[in-house]
Amino acid sequence: MKIETQRLKSFLLDAGLLDEKSLAAAEKKVTKDKNLADILVAEGKISEDDLAKLHGYILGMPFVNLESEKIPEEILRIIPEPIARTHNIIAYKKTGNNLEVAMLDPGNLETIEFIKKTSNLKILPRIASIKSIKNALSQYRRSLEAEFGDIIKKDSKDIITSAQIEEDKSTGETTEDLEKAAKELPIVRIVDTLLQHAIVERASDIHIEPLEKEVIVRYRIDGILRDAMVLPKQVAMGIIARIKVLSSLKLDEHRLPQDGRFKIESNEYKISFRVSILPVSEGEKAVMRLLVENSKSFTLETLGFFGDGLEKIHKAIKKPVGMILATGPTGSGKTTTLYTILDILNTPEVNISTIEDPIEYRMPRVNQTQVRPDIGFTFADGLRSLVRQDPDIIMVGEIRDNETASLAINASLTGHLVVSTLHTNSAAGALPRLLDMKVEPFLIASTVNVIIGQRLVRRLWKSKKPYKLSKSGIEELRKEVDLDRVLDEMKKHNIVKKGESWETIDFYKPEPIAESLDGYHDRIGIHEVLEVTESIKQLIISNATSDAIEKRAKEEGMITMLEDGIIKAVQGITTIEEILRVTRE
Repeated sequence: MKIETQRLKSFLLDAGLLDEKSLAAAEKKVTKDKNLADILVAEGKISEDDLAKLHGYILGMPFVNLESEKIPEEILRIIPEPIARTHNIIAYKKTGNNLEVAMLDPGNLETIEFIKKTSNLKILPRIASIKSIKNALSQYRRSLEAEFGDIIKKDSKDIITSAQIEEDKSTGETTEDLEKAAKELPIVRIVDTLLQHAIVERASDIHIEPLEKEVIVRYRIDGILRDAMVLPKQVAMGIIARIKVLSSLKLDEHRLPQDGRFKIESNEYKISFRVSILPVSEGEKAVMRLLVENSKSFTLETLGFFGDGLEKIHKAIKKPVGMILATGPTGSGKTTTLYTILDILNTPEVNISTIEDPIEYRMPRVNQTQVRPDIGFTFADGLRSLVRQDPDIIMVGEIRDNETASLAINASLTGHLVVSTLHTNSAAGALPRLLDMKVEPFLIASTVNVIIGQRLVRRLWKSKKPYKLSKSGIEELRKEVDLDRVLDEMKKHNIVKKGESWETIDFYKPEPIAESLDGYHDRIGIHEVLEVTESIKQLIISNATSDAIEKRAKEEGMITMLEDGIIKAVQGITTIEEILRVTRE
């Protein structure tokens, strides 16, 4: 239900939610595709809940929050899933002959009338936020999982491939046989179900692993691999063939690894699947990485940056030249950090160009180029061409070799701001790594502005239990980190009160609930931000070790990843166990 702009402004001002200056600034950004309400929510000036409540108040309709509600299945299914998804309407409560429904658009009278006729109930419309509706819609999928479990087992037993392919690959199956197997209805349904479940469960990767007598499917959720389901061995060939068809890969190639990608789009999401097929002893293993293309843009704060580290990054990105490096292992959120930095820098006054493998998120007004090693188009070739495209800012997906490192350094010397990633264990470890790539120490010292080291840790979900560390626990922690330094940092940022000590500070444990069986949900970064100051430049030029560089950076105020993690554990964002899991090497 769209509310007239002038009316919305009046109510926002009357309710004291915004001032006239903020409203005027937001109004200037109104376009054909984005109204005032959309802009205010996107910029965080007003929450979706507040906007929905305001709509309800204007329309004289109650507001309902379903974000953490588990709706009984028999009530949820009064409205069929296709209608619920198309019209954003959810049945959530039934009392006698009255059915309460949550909607985004209470003005959709046709749908209300249709549900009234089909259910033979009195409909009581309520207004809800987008998050509430999404949570309720995801419950259709969760109930489908139980239904599909039996279907997968039943269908897979009946699968007989057209050519009864021999296990011995030397007999050789034809492409036609494989195509037919990939199109069999049970196989299509199994693969579709695996993909849909992965999306609903927020998985970042799907692993399909053939064993001697079965196929194991695992999802990586919040960084942890979990078994999803076990399928009979006879479906393995069909599933891999189906994935190859979706990814436009060679069906009859079983000896060499293959990489591809495909996309799934709906009204709710647009997800790219990056596919890797690898020959293993029992057949072929498939791993699919899920990349959410239309995910909302992050801010450095929501990624977990705060305090002096955040200030150092903002200082570095204001410089017109130099290098910003993000370091960490695979899957530590480096690329997301770089995209967030690019999002801050992305203004009409600058030209931003990237060279990536793969392009993980599409960004408007950014020229993104995909590496193609199969045709000889590498990071080095792409970077060489990019500098001739008159860019102000260049993003290199990863510095992998000497040539790319040399070109990236030269680009930053010739008037460009370069952002890139390196695979090292810490921020200080990036400097010796560049030296290994034959980059001269004086060039590193004169180009690198700031280095970010990071890991991802699981966030505690809504229900958590406070506890205090025992004396032995504090002493164990003291062996790994300077606790006095961490305490001073927390007092400086008012995270703990002045008189607090480690004996009185609360930490938190996860409390499993229905929506989160392990008590965690989503992830956040823990970071260390190393600014290349004059004293650190001198250490680089004198070929100092990463330990010496880190020691000096700590003396100058750098908070390490482990220290940042402990601060987040005190804030109740994560747990000590989770921090130690990802930082211990």
